[in-house]
Amino acid sequence: MEMDGNTRVPRTGSKTRLTPAMEQYRAAKMQYPDCILFFQIGDFYETFESDAETVARELDIVLTSRSKDKDGNSIPLAGVPRHAADGYIARLVSRGYRVAISDQVEDARNAKGVVRREVVRVITPGTVIDEQYLSTGDAHYLMSLFPGEKPRVWGMAYLDISTGEFFVTSCARGGSEGDLVSDIFRYDPAECLVPENLPDTIVAILEEKGVLVTRYPLEAFDPSESSDLLCRHFGVASLEGYGITAIPPAISAAGAVLGYARDTQRSSLAHILGVYVKNSGEFCTLDATTLRNLEILSGIRGRRDDATLFSTLDRTATPMGSRLLRSYLCAPLTSVDAIKRRLDAVDFFFAESSTRTGITSILKKFADVERIAGRIAFGNAGPRDLVTLWQSLERVPEVLDALSGSREDDLPALLSHACNRCGDLEWMRSLIGRSIVDDPPATIRNGGVIREGYSAGLDELRLLSSSGKDWITELQKKERERTGIRSLKVGYNSVFGYYIEVTRPNLGLVPDEYERKQTTSTGERFTIPELKEKESVIKSADEKLLSLEQSVYQDILSQLAAGVGDLQEMAAGIAEIDLFASLAEVAAAYNYVRPVVDNSGEILIREGRHPVVERQMQGAFVPNDTHLSVKDDQILIITGANMAGKSTYMRGVALITIMAQAGCFVPATYAGIGVADRVFTRVGAFDDLASGQST
Repeated sequence: MEMDGNTRVPRTGSKTRLTPAMEQYRAAKMQYPDCILFFQIGDFYETFESDAETVARELDIVLTSRSKDKDGNSIPLAGVPRHAADGYIARLVSRGYRVAISDQVEDARNAKGVVRREVVRVITPGTVIDEQYLSTGDAHYLMSLFPGEKPRVWGMAYLDISTGEFFVTSCARGGSEGDLVSDIFRYDPAECLVPENLPDTIVAILEEKGVLVTRYPLEAFDPSESSDLLCRHFGVASLEGYGITAIPPAISAAGAVLGYARDTQRSSLAHILGVYVKNSGEFCTLDATTLRNLEILSGIRGRRDDATLFSTLDRTATPMGSRLLRSYLCAPLTSVDAIKRRLDAVDFFFAESSTRTGITSILKKFADVERIAGRIAFGNAGPRDLVTLWQSLERVPEVLDALSGSREDDLPALLSHACNRCGDLEWMRSLIGRSIVDDPPATIRNGGVIREGYSAGLDELRLLSSSGKDWITELQKKERERTGIRSLKVGYNSVFGYYIEVTRPNLGLVPDEYERKQTTSTGERFTIPELKEKESVIKSADEKLLSLEQSVYQDILSQLAAGVGDLQEMAAGIAEIDLFASLAEVAAAYNYVRPVVDNSGEILIREGRHPVVERQMQGAFVPNDTHLSVKDDQILIITGANMAGKSTYMRGVALITIMAQAGCFVPATYAGIGVADRVFTRVGAFDDLASGQST
């Protein structure tokens, strides 16, 4: 039968005779027909049949064929080494493919018959967690969409499983679905789950925006089942405390997205600790056209990154701070009090330049703690993740000391709150410091990660392994003296084990008791009874050592996982401190001022400048005044020749308003901003202002 376009699986009742391993492969492929199946065979991941053809084409690797099946048919095959698989998988996922990973789950030496394998994880564009798959400064959302009837709204849920961020929102249904398009543009999800019966017209809207659409069974969106799943996950009796019960379609979307993430990751997702609501009334609405035409996050024509509002303002030192800036610019606030609290925090750093400089230099040494916390929760954080986490935890007290040392009793509310989020994680720092070596390998696969003195059992096995290797060194010395062969070497490889190597000119000096193991281009390799005996002792010790070290490492991850919630809180606090310090640095560098924000319905800007164009023109920008009021000057008519600056002027006013409501200082000598609830732009759709091009 045919499934999902190019994915082929055998027809039921097919009489094709298969090897046991291929039968196992076909059974797994039947379960995951829409995925490319990476099937572990020893040290490689193999793909077969149509999957192999896709992989060979997309990854530009050799397409070969497996030895023919029992009917004489060759089977297309393409494989990649397991140790390098992450990079290949990342390329497939970035091109919109889903990849299922089938691992050997028992030791091949102990297997009776075919080695048992299981699909341990499904990687899709919306569920990636590994660092090589993710853009450092961007959130990575898996979205779910459900059409509600009462009320008649779209329920939407967004989950970033790399960080644990989870929120829901809603918008009205009907018409051109402009609000839906704006939401998609704002959060830029990598993948969207939709009910299997969703009309193709809506799916087309999503796909037009470059979102991978995954049709999901309708029962996964059942409101009652979704509510139960969310309650079980958060360990609560009711969802009342999360504020989402008034939006049933959002509950359906949230339950579906959480269930899908748990299924694909084969994980409880313990780092997802809650869900919150983003109410549209709390934010100034920026529709898709506005976000694009004002070039807030990306340029209209795919221009270089330094010509957007985000790139102009982004002087953050951490990935967490950079992601927070994106979210601020996409959703400016409408509450005057909330805006003023952000401005107070920026103002603090603006006035305290030495504190700002000191904290920024500390923050530059921080890792992406938010995503490391996610990998710890998944149990796949690497040893180097833990070392960089330890280095970050070492610096948290320095950040807090720098803040408390400036105006301890007078910190703005948001900075005080951010400091309180950085709780005591000394136990975590101590655990990593005691257990992990200073410069570990990238993975635990070959050991060499656990510090001496942490595990008595490991230390004992290391001593046994080390003494065995010392014996090998002494054997080489003894045999050189006994045989007179000065170039004699005792070596090792994974195929032949330990051997004594003698070059061809010295073969006449080899003693009779040497047993030949292998012939090489330069000589012969031998063994002797005492080397064989010692080899089994060393090999046994090494295998036990590696197995125990991997077990100890997993135990360390389990201990750290208990503190993931506190780690996420700390990362959020550091992100806020970083962002406010960054905005103050930009304000000082670019001569911005604090805006006066109120509910007056009036905009009064003196000597306002377009923040992006100003940076591109390096001092040649001519500032402009603006006065708009709901009472008097509601409309301004602007005339002038082509390239005279009309679009630049209008967009500059819009960007200054957005910056003010996001909590930023603004490019002007004075800016009084009456809060706006929405920004529209329908002018100069193809202007490329920063490059000096107009329509």
